[in-house]
Amino acid sequence: MADRFSAFSFVDRITGFEPGAAAAGRYAIPAHLPRFPGALVAEAIGQLAAWTSMTKLDFRVRPVAGLAGEALFSGIAAPGDSLELAVALESCDEGAVAYGGSATIAGRAVLELRHCVGPMLPMAEFDDPQAVRADFAVLAGPGAPPARIRTLPEPDVAIVERVPGKSLTATLRVPLAAPFFGDHFPRRPVFPGTLLLDRQLELALDLAREAAAPGARPAPARVTDVKMRAFIAPGQAVEIRIGLQPEGPGGFAASLAARVDGKTVATGRAEIAAGGGS
Repeated sequence: MADRFSAFSFVDRITGFEPGAAAAGRYAIPAHLPRFPGALVAEAIGQLAAWTSMTKLDFRVRPVAGLAGEALFSGIAAPGDSLELAVALESCDEGAVAYGGSATIAGRAVLELRHCVGPMLPMAEFDDPQAVRADFAVLAGPGAPPARIRTLPEPDVAIVERVPGKSLTATLRVPLAAPFFGDHFPRRPVFPGTLLLDRQLELALDLAREAAAPGARPAPARVTDVKMRAFIAPGQAVEIRIGLQPEGPGGFAASLAARVDGKTVATGRAEIAAGGGS
């Protein structure tokens, strides 16, 4: 596999496949990584769904961005773990793919995605269709080499304004060039929405820790209504806004928003559980 498939690709092998309907896959999280956030587990599920939809439509189109109706977090994925992935397509045509999926580790649930939709766009605008077809043949056959990811992207984020435990505004600066653009995507680089979501969740958790009761360990429990409304291009500055409110016994609800040049590019909502005491 080419180097372009080595920085932001989270399916090592497709282990089961029903064309245009369902798939199972595996991803071994490299042990040398410092962490593997839940947003990238969602990325892995989404990538397996993308492979399943692209094969149905003969690689003429591919899903890009879109929305996730609901993500349920039930466990943590750590470096060295092996993700078992499963997806089922609800519908798939030239316009969009709708799907749900899950990730488990040794039978333990980690994440479930429900009611996700990815708009289909011409493959040739983003990647070489023949190269993508060849990549699929490797994944559906012997599998890709493990531990291809050498490092995870860590976006440059600066806090602009903060009300402790309640709200914050930050600026995320997208690099002009980065290895992950080779996978996302070679012909039209797009900043991955899951990297944005990861940073938003981390900022929301920072606020929750400030507001939580002593000994609590806030953790993401559920993310809903995530919508990517526009592409984020290399070099752009993204304004992130997080608002936090108490919800339930010791938990919180966080509003997630991102804007570029005053235009909203992403929205969502996160539910944060109180977590156990120390």
